[in-house]
Amino acid sequence: QVQLVESGGGLVQAGGSVRLSCEASGSTFRINAMGWYRQAPGLQRELVATISRSGSTNYADSAKGRFTISRDNAKNTMYLEINSLKYEDTAVYYCWAGTFFGTQAWGQGTQVTVSS
Repeated sequence: QVQLVESGGGLVQAGGSVRLSCEASGSTFRINAMGWYRQAPGLQRELVATISRSGSTNYADSAKGRFTISRDNAKNTMYLEINSLKYEDTAVYYCWAGTFFGTQAWGQGTQVTVSS
């Protein structure tokens, strides 16, 4: 099994930046793609970005330009950097991993709150 733990969220001022981390443990050799999702209050969970094991990235249209996803396979850690934060970026951010065997894992989420 794969376990995922997010960190780095908190209260951030609009216009600022935040860097989220997702550390994987357990059967990390099984992990293929990883990604970030977010869920704002009253809305459905939505994809932010994904990254393959080789580093190829894919972003939701809403995330292009201000969001950067990256991963360090040696540290079993994935990152999401968000710049020029906006109030509408307020959400719980979830880490996701897909394995070569078709299974998935989710983290518990980390809250990012953007204040004006």
